[in-house]
Amino acid sequence: MNAPDSSLEIYFIRHGETAWSITGHHTGRTDLPLAVQGEHAARELRERLRHLSFDHVFTSPRHRARQTCELSGLAACAQIDADLAEWDYGDYEGRRSVDIHAERPEWDLFNDGCPGGESPDQFAARADRLIAHLRTLSGRVALFSHGHFGRGFGVRWIGLPIDAARHFSLGTASVSVLGQGTRPTDQPVILQWNLLPAHTAPAA
Repeated sequence: MNAPDSSLEIYFIRHGETAWSITGHHTGRTDLPLAVQGEHAARELRERLRHLSFDHVFTSPRHRARQTCELSGLAACAQIDADLAEWDYGDYEGRRSVDIHAERPEWDLFNDGCPGGESPDQFAARADRLIAHLRTLSGRVALFSHGHFGRGFGVRWIGLPIDAARHFSLGTASVSVLGQGTRPTDQPVILQWNLLPAHTAPAA
């Protein structure tokens, strides 16, 4: 990979709540809109981000991410990037972790992936491909995406294996900031993680 530009600053924004994120159902390809609470939190993002200008804005193709981008006021300059889509849960789409664990007690998404969906290696390769693209850019970048993708993206940004993502939580409508130190020898860093709206509780 190319060395990151020290001026590159990435704002990773998870979409607002949906009906399935509230109930804990895995939502990958299913194209749900934001719930009322999610719309409200997405509008709050406009105020939280209003003092910032972005050189690039990218969003997942899923409606919930695009809607969050729109309500935050950044849709006019946004480009869709398929690599920002959520983990492909395959046969586990629409299921809850608690129900999957009743059948497979040792199952761990970041170790095992999903039958009929993405493996951890496939997921990590997609995150790495996005990171390689971002490292060709400079300035401030906004990414609108999803919870499990964000956790994987965060650990790959700092060079950790994908299974380390289980230790990183991301709430809905959260903002995380990733960047690079100012010296040529500095490594990629997480500057801030999982900054939540005042009314939102942390989530996995």
